[in-house]
Amino acid sequence: MLNPHPTPSLLTLRKKAFITGDNRTGYDCGSPTFFLSHNTLSFPFKRHKNARSQCHTGNSSGQIKAVANEPRTTYVITTINLKVVVTVRLTIGGVLSNLSLTRALDDNNDLLGKSLLLELVAAEIDPDTGLKKDTVKDYAHRTSENANDITYLAEFKVPTDFGSVGAILIENEHHKEVFVESVVIEGPSTGPITVSCNSWVHSKFDNPEKRAFFVDKVSCVPSETPSGLKPLREKELAILRGEGAADVPREKKDRIYDYDMYNDLGDPDKDPDLARPVLGTKDHPYPRRCKTGRPRSKSDPLSELRSNEVYVPRDEAFSEVKNLTFNTKTVFSVLKAVVPSLETTIIDKELGFPYFTAIESLFNEGVNLPQLDDNGFLGNILPRLLKSLEDTKNKILLFETPEMIDRDKFGWIRDEEFGRQTLAGLNPLSITLVKEWPLISKLDPMVYGPPESAITKEIVDRQIRGFCTLEEAIENKKLYILDYHDIFLPYVHKVREQKNLKTTLYGSRTLMYLTTTGTLRPLAIELVRPPKDNKPQWKRVFTPCWDATGMWLWKLAKVHVLAHDSGYHQLVSHWLRTHCCTEPYIIATNRQLSKMHPIHNLLHPHFRYTMEINALAREALINSGGIIESCFSPGKYSIELSSVAYDQLWRFDQEALPADLIARFSNLYAPRSSFSIKTESVSSTMDSDAPRSTCSFRTAATNFKCA
Repeated sequence: MLNPHPTPSLLTLRKKAFITGDNRTGYDCGSPTFFLSHNTLSFPFKRHKNARSQCHTGNSSGQIKAVANEPRTTYVITTINLKVVVTVRLTIGGVLSNLSLTRALDDNNDLLGKSLLLELVAAEIDPDTGLKKDTVKDYAHRTSENANDITYLAEFKVPTDFGSVGAILIENEHHKEVFVESVVIEGPSTGPITVSCNSWVHSKFDNPEKRAFFVDKVSCVPSETPSGLKPLREKELAILRGEGAADVPREKKDRIYDYDMYNDLGDPDKDPDLARPVLGTKDHPYPRRCKTGRPRSKSDPLSELRSNEVYVPRDEAFSEVKNLTFNTKTVFSVLKAVVPSLETTIIDKELGFPYFTAIESLFNEGVNLPQLDDNGFLGNILPRLLKSLEDTKNKILLFETPEMIDRDKFGWIRDEEFGRQTLAGLNPLSITLVKEWPLISKLDPMVYGPPESAITKEIVDRQIRGFCTLEEAIENKKLYILDYHDIFLPYVHKVREQKNLKTTLYGSRTLMYLTTTGTLRPLAIELVRPPKDNKPQWKRVFTPCWDATGMWLWKLAKVHVLAHDSGYHQLVSHWLRTHCCTEPYIIATNRQLSKMHPIHNLLHPHFRYTMEINALAREALINSGGIIESCFSPGKYSIELSSVAYDQLWRFDQEALPADLIARFSNLYAPRSSFSIKTESVSSTMDSDAPRSTCSFRTAATNFKCA
């Protein structure tokens, strides 16, 4: 006997063909509601009218309480087959380490075809319900392997009105991360759909969150994002921003991009002399770096503890091949082997080489190296520097002779070569056109002495006599200058007072003349020392001359300028402008622009490995007591000097061409009018993923508005 239960009238059941007999109202098993409640996938259906449903009820009694007398509607679901091919890059030791304790489990997963769980995400929402469509899931099983890659294959049955695939979710069921290169989706009626991943996918045992990858053809700004992908796009950005993540030290598997100051260069806990100021404050402006989440120093709460490994988001790290050729431990091994051996070739390492031919011995006689565990890496690490590594009883290291010295042994000492290297040498980014006279410093005269340069009109006229006057040279754009006066002068006494570092520093100005042959000829060099301890400012101008004393003073003055120029190149032109100032843009791009954004796709190739290189620099190059401080005359003030340059000289709108040339050379290199671009004609809206801020910046050619 059926249990009694309230039964709605037949009038209310005209849309419900079956009523179950177990205390609940049943649904038509052919209706969309019944299908949605009994299936994991949700898709629209094709209707075949005037046909009776042949479905059974799901109640335990199997009895039918009531039947509606109206024509039945049958819903037939049709599907298409999709083949999905996943390419996983082999690591140096295989996908998984042979020594891993979980290797057997992962191999079993591969054999059982349960290594990678894939989910296809529809690009659009369901037009009938306004809800996102359910994903279609399947496991990819391993099919083939070659020297570089492993291929996984999955076959999906997808309803015909699932629509376009907009993204794919990947869950890695290995116990180790894998590097997914690409996913290709192939269907019967459409061409291959490519998903370029090129990303590390963490193990679900480390992080249960699935990785999302968008198909390549869906590249759009947020306002044009397909409706089914908008939540996924926002979720991915939230993950990259680290929203909701605990403020703990970042791990290798993390993908969080966040900002922090340069407070990890010093090591005050190890030695108070290794303490360094935090860069990025009001007193020391500086770009931001990626946050690592490491704890603070005990000696200095503003500084971060140092560690052997510096965090960068997982996909910013070197590939294994790159890592093998750029390994800091290997570099340290080289330095430990080479530097002591170089010091033995010098009578007093505090004074340098005793005579010129001692320098030539590096190219001709070589340096004896101690026995190393492995000498093979020397040629890989320093291929452009080392000439050969002789395999004799003692390892002999020969440096490659510079091409210029190979052609002319004393070419480096001549004025013509000095002028040539200003443009074609290490640092062509500092020379500027002289636009006004006299040369005046912008530093406080109460602290640093009189601002006027000692290079007077009389000195210049004497050097260019017979060609033109000073006024004519300026008017005809013939005078150029290397000006390292204001940036170095505040640090002159600080550098000289460093313990255990016998070095010196001046502020310098170098004036050059553009000859009729198109070469630069140095006219005068000014070296300046600021006042101190009731001693007045000292400054002196050196010029080319024919007497022996004056000639050698001129050569020594050029050596000082070359030291300033090479140091400025490494600290400012290279480190600051190329590496350091780029990192905030990498962080901002990943925090504010989805990988679907066309601007992200445009910028990404230019950012490759920059964050990892910067992290390694903080670990071994620019840190306190590191290679830069050991090799550069400013010593422990080297990176602090780059902060001064950032504060005084760096401007975003003058970092690119032709703006940089225009700023340094006035209208000498202004773009031709036929190639100029009007701001109004290319004014465009760069629709960003940033939800919080509105910014605008103007350049010479374009006006971008970030919404």
